[in-house]
Amino acid sequence: MSTVKQTSSAPTPPSVLPLTLIQSSRKGWASLNLRELWEYRELLFFLTWRDIKVRYKQTALGAAWAVLQPFLTMVVFTIFFGNLAKVPSDNLPYPIFSYTALLPWQLFAYALNQSSNSLVANQQLITKVYFPRLVIPLSALLAGLVDFGIAFVVLLGMMVYYGIWPSTAIVTLPFFLLLAMATALAVGLWLSALNVEYRDVRYTIPFLTQFWLFATPIAYPSSLVPERWRALYGLNPMAGVVEGFRWALLGQELHNGLLLLVSTLAVIGLLISGLVYFRRMEQTFADVV
Repeated sequence: MSTVKQTSSAPTPPSVLPLTLIQSSRKGWASLNLRELWEYRELLFFLTWRDIKVRYKQTALGAAWAVLQPFLTMVVFTIFFGNLAKVPSDNLPYPIFSYTALLPWQLFAYALNQSSNSLVANQQLITKVYFPRLVIPLSALLAGLVDFGIAFVVLLGMMVYYGIWPSTAIVTLPFFLLLAMATALAVGLWLSALNVEYRDVRYTIPFLTQFWLFATPIAYPSSLVPERWRALYGLNPMAGVVEGFRWALLGQELHNGLLLLVSTLAVIGLLISGLVYFRRMEQTFADVV
C-alpha cells in the first residue's frame, strides 16, 4: 500500500525587486544629471546605429551620398562663385577651398535637421519608456559622423592632387570638429524642445539652414568681412569652425584670432543654455508630444 506525502502549498514569497521612483522637479531648473546619460550609453549606441541603417536603407547609391552632397555643392560654388563671380579664395584652389568648408557644414546641417525633429519622430518611444531624452538628439548627431568620415577621405585625395600638405596645425582639427558638433547639438537642443510644443518650428529649419549657409564663410573667405565687424561676425559659431578647418588642414592664415575666440564662447553659451532649457522642458515631453 502506497502512501502519498502532502506537501505545503504555501506560496513562495516574491523576490524583492528594486523600486525606481521617477519624479519631475516642479520648482527651479532641473539638474542636468549628465551621469545618467553615461548609464544609458548602450541605448545611445543602438539608437545611433539605427539612424545610420535607416539613412542608407533601400538607397541605390548608399554611402556615396555622403560624398555626392558636398562634392556637387562644391562644383556649383566653383562654377558660380569661383569662375563667374571671381570670389577670392585666399590663394587656394577654389574647389578645395570650398570643399574643406563644406565638410563641417554638412555635419552641422545634417545634425541640426535630424536632432531638431528627433523628439517628434520618436514620440512612441518617449511616451512608453523612461530614459534620458538627451540620448535622442545626441544619437542623431553621432550618426552624422559616418558621412563626415567618408567625405573626409575625398578631401585627403584632393589635398594630394593639389599638392597641399598640412602643417603641425592639423593636431587642432579634433577641437574644431568638436566645436562643430557642439554647435549642432546646442541649436538642436533648443529647436527639438521647441518643436515638441510648437510643431511649426520644423518649417523654419530649412530656411534657417539656408540662411546660415550664406552667413558662414564657405563660398567666400572671412577676409572679405571688414575687420571691425569680425568680432561680431564671430557670434556665428560656424564661422570659427570653418576658419579653423581651413587653418588646420590647408595652412591658411588665421585672419582673426578674436573671431575664433568669440565663436568658441558663443558655442559654450549656446550649449549650456540649450542643455538647461532641454532638461527643463523634458518634464513635459511625454505629455505634450
